[in-house]
Amino acid sequence: MTKNTDVTIGLTNPKSATNVGAVMRAAGCFQVDRVLYSGERYDRTLKLNTDTKKIRSSIPLTQQNCLLDNKPADVKLVCVDLVVGATPLPEFEHPEKALYIFGPEDGTISQQVIDQADAVVYIPTIGCLNLAASVNVLLYDRSTKLAQLNASDELIHNSRDRNNKVKVKPIQHK
Repeated sequence: MTKNTDVTIGLTNPKSATNVGAVMRAAGCFQVDRVLYSGERYDRTLKLNTDTKKIRSSIPLTQQNCLLDNKPADVKLVCVDLVVGATPLPEFEHPEKALYIFGPEDGTISQQVIDQADAVVYIPTIGCLNLAASVNVLLYDRSTKLAQLNASDELIHNSRDRNNKVKVKPIQHK
């Protein structure tokens, strides 16, 4: 997998430490540069830490009052939420440098932020996905469309748990 150029995930007032922990794991799997969050709900749930891969030691997780503060001019703002008029993710072309903003588990991205977006994208599903699931789907879509995955046995060896030693047997035709 090649390194993303400049990818930031922004979480709007996340309420669940479980979701933030899962977002951090996805950030590590897909080589995100940083994760930002706004609001105070996550800070109250820090004792429920679920960052099982200790990704916070290599990818910053930073609280900001406004997720758009300090956004470089060459980084595109992409809002990901169920918003009328948004582009379905399968039709979306990811920018090389992006700040992806996700709405909270129990709300949405503010109109003020949506109005500043370079793109607004949604993941076509029946019902809404969990926050962490949405981040995972978006990052996977990005990595495949930008050919960032080096799908190989080497990737599997480097990525799987040390207790996983299984392999596929060659198919024998009768």
